Amino acid sequence: MRRNRLLGNRTIATLVSSLAVFAVSAQNPIICDRYTPDPAPYVHGDTLYLFVDHDEDVTLNNYFTMKDWLLYSTVDMVNWTYRGTPLTSATFSAWAKQDNDCWASQCIERNGKWYWYVTATIKGEAYPGIGVAVADSPSGPYKDPIKRPLVKGWFKIDPTVFIDDDGQAYMYYGNNMLWYAKLTKSMTAITGGEKEVTTKDEKAFGPFKGYNDDGTPKTNFEEASWIYKRDGKYYLEYAAGGVPEHWAYSTADKPTGPWTYQGKVMGQSNNSFTIHGGSVEYKGHHYMFYHNGKLPGGGGYKRSTCIEEFTPNEDGTLPFIPFTTKGVEQLQKVNPYMLQEGETINQCQGVKCEGDYTRCYVTNISAGDYIKVRGVDFGEEGARSFTVKLRVEKKSVLQVRIGSKTGSIKGRVVVDPTNGEWCDFTCDLTSAITGVHDLFFTFMGTGNSLMDIDSWQFSTQPSAVASPSARPAVKSDAVYDLNGRRLVGTSTHSVGAGSNINIVGDKKKITK
Repeated sequence: MRRNRLLGNRTIATLVSSLAVFAVSAQNPIICDRYTPDPAPYVHGDTLYLFVDHDEDVTLNNYFTMKDWLLYSTVDMVNWTYRGTPLTSATFSAWAKQDNDCWASQCIERNGKWYWYVTATIKGEAYPGIGVAVADSPSGPYKDPIKRPLVKGWFKIDPTVFIDDDGQAYMYYGNNMLWYAKLTKSMTAITGGEKEVTTKDEKAFGPFKGYNDDGTPKTNFEEASWIYKRDGKYYLEYAAGGVPEHWAYSTADKPTGPWTYQGKVMGQSNNSFTIHGGSVEYKGHHYMFYHNGKLPGGGGYKRSTCIEEFTPNEDGTLPFIPFTTKGVEQLQKVNPYMLQEGETINQCQGVKCEGDYTRCYVTNISAGDYIKVRGVDFGEEGARSFTVKLRVEKKSVLQVRIGSKTGSIKGRVVVDPTNGEWCDFTCDLTSAITGVHDLFFTFMGTGNSLMDIDSWQFSTQPSAVASPSARPAVKSDAVYDLNGRRLVGTSTHSVGAGSNINIVGDKKKITK
């Protein structure tokens, strides 16, 4: 995150286009329905959680416009599930400026509680503070337990938090300058005061760059510190080199230093004068997270999360990591016979994900939009029917395709408005889908806001004999035609390939 002082008179060119179209083959950036800067990954069990900031689609005064913080998760590194918007400036209403300045953050778990450390501007002041919100799960709900910032003052931004093997937690933060503080076991207070790290130390952070016009030091350390421990060594990654930034790191034998500069890890980010992220190990792989401005409409104030995989050198040092559009490989295939969240997405066009810890879903769906789910394994037996939970605004069609957004249509779900209710819709497929494919959902209809998607699931059986979890979830025992005439007295009526059972309220209709 950066302030006007550091930008000076710089002009950052941004594209005028919206998030509408992004290359289906590209994997970076990884989130396509929003701008997601300052990624903070966290591994917990079998899941990698991604806590991010949020650059708004429309900026105010050509500057950072950030009103909330978002959460995503993955188990395969290529399909990302939107987990809601757990924090906004309103969470910190006791002390933080409202409706903007929701800057860089990091979340960490301890003893079953989740602690999300964020940067926000203090009410009535021009300088920031670092606050903490606490929840029982990563998706919230979060509360501000202390109603004030942990630390505050000029240049005190971009918190990174680390719990050492002895249980002592540390928080590092700062821009141009660097501080650290020990956290109490409650994780909501500091103990022993703040300690400043000398960023002008060339041995610690690389060549000294002189001074800015306002007299502040222009060192190789800039901001966005990221601390962790591996094989007994402490690593501090950070944005470096002034503006535009690159990514560098230093190491130490103790979490409090002294630090030794190790060099550059990544270059200047594409179409962005900042770079902010951090590395984690997940399922035996090492990943570097960062942001760039390459999503359509993106730029210095509209940044998006990207990932690269790397292998540490044998001596523990980090290699130089090049930027790619390809991104990383999939760690495991998607099982289509398990219930999948609609907001689990690899790439998309036009749609938005909304919701909170109670329910998340895909919305803002228009004709011509698509959703891609990468690497779905249908197996040898193959899928023969498809069920999707929808809330429908307008008569429209959801098409199931494989291979590409223009690939062969394997199923069509024709839907009528559901009067604000969530309903299950099932269709038989035109032919069985076997093997591993990229799955695409495309949409037909008139106007915007055609439908919302909550979840989906395939079955190896046609709809008439599908397992209960893949059948329409309604209590009605009657099936009706398009004119409302009752046809059969069972909820498992078999329909032809490409047809669907359309449930509206307590009625079902067979449609083509």
